[in-house]
Amino acid sequence: MKKASGRAPGFPGRIIAGLLTAAFLLFIALSVLVLSKKLRPNIFFARKYEVRGVDVSHYQGAIDWDILAGQDISFAFIKATEGSSYIDEYFYDNWKMASQTDLAVGAYHFFSFDSPAGTQAELYIHTVGDLSGKIIPVIDVEYYGDKADNPPDKETVTEELTELLSILERHYGAKPILYTTYIVYHRYLKGKFEDYPLWIRNVYYPPSLDMRGKWTFWQYSDTAVLEGYSGSEKYIDVNVFCGSADDLKEYMITAQEE
Repeated sequence: MKKASGRAPGFPGRIIAGLLTAAFLLFIALSVLVLSKKLRPNIFFARKYEVRGVDVSHYQGAIDWDILAGQDISFAFIKATEGSSYIDEYFYDNWKMASQTDLAVGAYHFFSFDSPAGTQAELYIHTVGDLSGKIIPVIDVEYYGDKADNPPDKETVTEELTELLSILERHYGAKPILYTTYIVYHRYLKGKFEDYPLWIRNVYYPPSLDMRGKWTFWQYSDTAVLEGYSGSEKYIDVNVFCGSADDLKEYMITAQEE
């Protein structure tokens, strides 16, 4: 009779199962930390991109652009307008002062699901004016208010957004950039506006994992803290450009086309 080995049957299997369980629990723990923004892996992944920038609005209050521009950033998107009547209270000051720095500067419009495309385009053009030497227009398409719980009709949104983009493209002679979130991208933009430069928001993981080749700008964090602003919001959004500083010039308007 052979001696008992002292090892219960299935021992290797239990080790593997234990390791898999531990790995799963670690994955869950890391996911919770990432979703709660206590762990920010995007800061590491964004380092591979050499061209960094910010986007600002009235939430950052008065901005000292000389100080902000001196913190390893190359571009800045400034909120200009929203819907058919709202102009960001700090836009004109931000636009003037940021333009006096070496930053590449652009103005964005917050798209309203409740306003006609024509009046939204008119507000942006009237407010921002000439974009010569500036980044092409940006349209920010994301949910607000109760829109996430009550998504607007897809066909209606597509029609209005198409008209808005067409008006701005005719006026400025360039296809506008579309800023959006994953949810809005997949509901309204995917397959419809693929020929427009995409600025994607993903503060949890790099979009190169599942949107490789689709995005031009990436908002990788909304919890950055920089110097030079004094608004009610202590954080500032930070972004990277998928290309070099020379490549960024391709997204700037060199001459106004009427």
